[in-house]
Amino acid sequence: MPFGLPLPENKPFDVVGCGLNAIDYLITVPHYPAFNSKVRLLDVTIQPGGQTATALATLARLGCRTRYVGSVGSDELGERQLASLAELGIESRHVKVVRGATSQLAFILIDHQTGERTIIWDRDDRLALRPEDLDRTVITSGRILHLDGHDVAASIQAARWARQEHIPVVVDLDNAYPGVEDLLPLVDYLVTSAEFPERFTGLSDRRAGLKALKERYGNYFVAMTLGAEGVLAYHEGEYIHMPGFAVACRDTTGAGDVFHGGFIYGLLQHMELEDTLRFANAVAALNCRALGARGGLPTLQQVEEFLRTQANDRP
Repeated sequence: MPFGLPLPENKPFDVVGCGLNAIDYLITVPHYPAFNSKVRLLDVTIQPGGQTATALATLARLGCRTRYVGSVGSDELGERQLASLAELGIESRHVKVVRGATSQLAFILIDHQTGERTIIWDRDDRLALRPEDLDRTVITSGRILHLDGHDVAASIQAARWARQEHIPVVVDLDNAYPGVEDLLPLVDYLVTSAEFPERFTGLSDRRAGLKALKERYGNYFVAMTLGAEGVLAYHEGEYIHMPGFAVACRDTTGAGDVFHGGFIYGLLQHMELEDTLRFANAVAALNCRALGARGGLPTLQQVEEFLRTQANDRP
């Protein structure tokens, strides 16, 4: 199916991302602990994560020119986060360093048997981005703008600027943040978690939830990620389910964020819809084979080789 909106040319970056970053404390346990119990951990490690930062890391690994806009605290965790972006070549000169604030962090319990995870996180309120923290020239310096909607007012401002300059807007939503209903009409590609449509529309049927979002907000494309089940999309009156790939899953942390990176790569390459979803599923699956939100980010060559080995899996 032909797919995608026109992209502006002559931009210094392929993608600008404005949103969350985090440092993750990854704790692997032999099984998910029962309430009021004790379990000995198998492993603990510290790695960078965060929705938008991880999507950009995925794109950088695939060879794209990326710029990150967000905030960190003036602590060791913030320094570690900025270093992780620099290592991947992500431009981050406009990251806001908040003096005295603690950088966002998460403690993530990973079930060794399944790779599924539970996240316990916190974010210092002082890290919130406000519209006045943003620079229009910076926000509109990419061919695509990617948001996670966490700081809603800033996301709305960024999306408005992008719309005014005909830059497509992609958003990754997993929570119905207060005021997000004002952001949604400014979004072209709405790709949410499996839970978001029901939380937001009250409709338990997945297809009905996606259709309601499309009809209510007029997005060009709507979809929800489904973990191991892949992705369900609604576009031009049709539902498209693209199954996920079976891999030896070590950790699902960041799978949705990595999916968004793969999805945006497909947009940049003008792939057809089914190919875009299949590519994004492959990138996410490959990352799940290692520990951490960015632990298994593949190169483009690795994704292409993986897809060749899966040539007979098409629905």
